Amino acid sequence: MHRKTIHEIRDLLRKKEVTAVEVTENSLKRINEIDDKLGAFVSIEADKALEAAREVDKKLQAGETLPDLAGIPMALKDNMCMKGTISTCSSRMMEGFLSPYDATVVERLKANGAVIVGKANMDEFAMGSSTETSAFKLTKNPYDLERVPGGSSGGSAASVAAGEVYYSLGSDTGGSIRQPASLCGLVGFKPTYGRVSRYGLVAFASSLDQIGPFTKDVEDCAIVMNTLAGHDPMDSTSAKVEVPDYTKFLTKDIRGMRIGMPKEYFGEGVPEDMRKCMMEAIDVLKSLGAEIKEISLPLSEYALAVYYILASSEASSNLARFDGIRYGYRAKEFTDAIDIYVKSRTEGFGDEVKRRIMLGTYALSAGYYDAYYKKALRVRTRIINEYKEAFKEVDVIVSPTSPSVAFKFGEKTANPLEMYLSDIYTVPVNIAGVPGVSVPAGFIKGLPAGLQFIGNYFEEGTLLKVAHAFEQATDHHKVRPTI
Repeated sequence: MHRKTIHEIRDLLRKKEVTAVEVTENSLKRINEIDDKLGAFVSIEADKALEAAREVDKKLQAGETLPDLAGIPMALKDNMCMKGTISTCSSRMMEGFLSPYDATVVERLKANGAVIVGKANMDEFAMGSSTETSAFKLTKNPYDLERVPGGSSGGSAASVAAGEVYYSLGSDTGGSIRQPASLCGLVGFKPTYGRVSRYGLVAFASSLDQIGPFTKDVEDCAIVMNTLAGHDPMDSTSAKVEVPDYTKFLTKDIRGMRIGMPKEYFGEGVPEDMRKCMMEAIDVLKSLGAEIKEISLPLSEYALAVYYILASSEASSNLARFDGIRYGYRAKEFTDAIDIYVKSRTEGFGDEVKRRIMLGTYALSAGYYDAYYKKALRVRTRIINEYKEAFKEVDVIVSPTSPSVAFKFGEKTANPLEMYLSDIYTVPVNIAGVPGVSVPAGFIKGLPAGLQFIGNYFEEGTLLKVAHAFEQATDHHKVRPTI
């Protein structure tokens, strides 16, 4: 049962061939059997999950027609608030923090009968590309337990890839959904900035963060997006844009669609085996009748620098609230107010978080603000304009999701810059605020590689249409790890 998709389980529930409790018990059993070695979860909410499943079964027995996600187990990244549960962001700073309210996405899931089985491990405060910065545990890649699952939403990705849950939510600030989806052989979707509410998501970089799903196929992704998307008055950046039924876009017909191939994303720096895998995927798109057009996004080379200035600056501001006084970790021994502040932050935050706070504080400081932060904002505007121009020529842009497949633990931790390069193809999407999706595109030495499609603002449906047509023409998404 754990290898099935959301839509397959939904159909079984509606036919009354299984009950929601049976599906949930199966999911909890699977977690119990493999999560000791996988490390995808930081906490399990078995009682709450079974209670939600029982409610769904009552409604099914009463003959009610239930939403697509009713009775189907899922996982939340541990930076999303769920009332009455611990939310840690995988940081000592928030260890034991009990959320007093539900994030908007959690409210929407609950309203649709979703069964939330637990919180998934992540890079501390979503800062990382391998889930190695978590204060609590290492999450392993289900395809090879000696390799990383990607990050920062590594636990969310691993839990779905290994069949512990049927889908999960992650957050994507610079590729934190799409990159782990690529490394774990999943569909990972980052919506347009403002399409999904951020209310109840612990902020890393507020102008970049966006919540999205991990699923086993594109149809599942469309189903989850139907629940998540929509305006929320609790989020001032939430967009008042009508939400279509995303499943209606899954026609498999992309004849005549113009797909842009940026020469900067397929040039130097792409390993030969990755290039071969990507070109084979593009040949599939051609065979489906899409028109492949070479385009240029020359400002892409500055995207990583812009991202690390802006994201670190916003992180420095957002994480200032963790001072050892109001809430969060507090040092045990201190002499005065300044001492408690310094010691609490020194002991509560890990190295990567401290590195980014220092980078951001430096970029915002007097004398450097204009040279770094202000200049990065100007380049961001130029990157946004570059994407707008590109979408006048093409419907969708294609690129690799990640420059590599899953790497081994410790391989990039000694060199933060090398780790940052893991997001080279994903960060421009967040800077521009456009939607992006990673779909399984093949295997390199037995490890999954993802193809990224980038869409125009609020054109998630077009993106899902292309992703679905590509997926249905291949079998890559059907290959699951044997853990």
